[in-house]
Amino acid sequence: MFDCPSHLARMRQNAPLVQNITNHVAMNVMANVLLAVGASPAMVHAKEEVEEFVALADALSVNIGTLSAEWVGSMELAAKAANQVGKPWVFDPVAVGATAFRRRVGTRIVEQNPSVIRGNASEIIALASESSSGRGVDSTDPVEAAEQAALELATLTGGVVAVSGPVDFITDGKRKARVANGHPLMPRITVLGCSQTGVVAAFIAGAENIFDATLAAMACYGVAGEIAGESANGPGSFAVAFIDALYNLNDTQLNARLRLEIDDDL
Repeated sequence: MFDCPSHLARMRQNAPLVQNITNHVAMNVMANVLLAVGASPAMVHAKEEVEEFVALADALSVNIGTLSAEWVGSMELAAKAANQVGKPWVFDPVAVGATAFRRRVGTRIVEQNPSVIRGNASEIIALASESSSGRGVDSTDPVEAAEQAALELATLTGGVVAVSGPVDFITDGKRKARVANGHPLMPRITVLGCSQTGVVAAFIAGAENIFDATLAAMACYGVAGEIAGESANGPGSFAVAFIDALYNLNDTQLNARLRLEIDDDL
């Protein structure tokens, strides 16, 4: 039986060190989000140290938001190192369908078989080489349209795929789940999606079941968004309230608010 609070408690007790190769826009917000939820962030991307640091970290997140050729090299080195030393890692294919460069990089990173791929519907569809109406980092495709692409990617990589949206979709190719928590202001705050990728990495660090840990991360993030939205007057106050909601998130809130559907019969 899925127990979301136990996953949050385990992550907080372990306080995992999460190495993030993320975009310039996301670094500050992502670090604060990880600290608030109970993890320890490290923004390490230099080629000269990424492999060594992976061995020190508990999990890795890779985000292609502000790509450069040098950073791509770092991402590939870090992903290979994570696989070699058995550290779980998450890939965030930001705007992967926008340019040929991003599509090539996305394909190369997927070939490294990430433990989890987390993106919006348009990104997941593009990554699975299907047609998409995505515009830059925005998603104009509904989550439902990306479910088949997510299943195919999960089967291809042997990992988990999480599609973010009004109702998140999570699958490992055999199981699938939907989380209906969140708030409409969440997409109005830049890099909250990127930050969510780091939270997923924190939850899967040391986890026995990557699917359940990913599901818990997505659920906790959505519930925190709901709580933040109740006191926010707009995007600015929401951003502050969201950090506080993550920090104060507890079992009672999760048990009362979580709207979750799990289907094991694929």
